[in-house]
Amino acid sequence: MTSEIISGVITVLTAIVGVAIIAVIVSKGAQTPQVLSAGGQAFSQALGTAVSPVTGGSGMLGFTGGTSLGTIQNF
Repeated sequence: MTSEIISGVITVLTAIVGVAIIAVIVSKGAQTPQVLSAGGQAFSQALGTAVSPVTGGSGMLGFTGGTSLGTIQNF
C-alpha cells in the first residue's frame, strides 16, 4: 500500500516536471539556450561532485560561458 502511494506521487511529480520542461522549450518567450546551458552546467557539476572522491578533484568542473551546454575544461 505504501509503495503504491509513493509510486503514484513519483509518477505525478515526473509528469509535472515533464510538462514544465516542454512548456519552457516551446514557449515563444522561452530562453531555451540559457535553460539548456544552466541544465548542462548543473548536471556536470553534480557529476563532478559524484566522481571527485575517485578523481581527487574538488567537484567543481570548469565551464566556458555562452549559449551552448558548455565544455568541460578539465576532468
